[in-house]
Amino acid sequence: MEQIETVITPCDYTNTDHLHAICRLMNTYINDKMGGGEPLSKLQQLRLVNGLEQHPTSIVLLAEHNGVFCGLLVAFELFSTFTVSPMLNIHDLIVSPEYRGKGIGRQLLQHITAIGEERSCSRISLEVRMDNEIAQGLYRNIGFTEADPPMYYWRKSLK
Repeated sequence: MEQIETVITPCDYTNTDHLHAICRLMNTYINDKMGGGEPLSKLQQLRLVNGLEQHPTSIVLLAEHNGVFCGLLVAFELFSTFTVSPMLNIHDLIVSPEYRGKGIGRQLLQHITAIGEERSCSRISLEVRMDNEIAQGLYRNIGFTEADPPMYYWRKSLK
């Protein structure tokens, strides 16, 4: 696997390049076969960046290589009642298709792990599709494991 160096930075909500990158990368993810949705409209894009900025525990990291934003990680700090301490949940991890397999996802995960350690979090959680073997391989390589006992991700849509 070819590794390329990227700069990982927290989103600066006053930087329009960062805001455009979030929306472009999110739509890249939605349009991917693993995303399976409709691209965000301009109004939804505005709501997305505003919602992330206003959310009190959001962590938004951007990966940049040679002036191109090629990766995005969105996480939220939560509280674990089992460990009675903070924890992080990775909600989205996105790497542009042309940059996949180059270590960008790994760098984003290493950065969020360092943030979790700085914040004395007990763990980091994430969800991954059962058919996304490439992502599962990366997560295992970084030290993530399937929950014991294995869990299902269930949801009830309200909208």
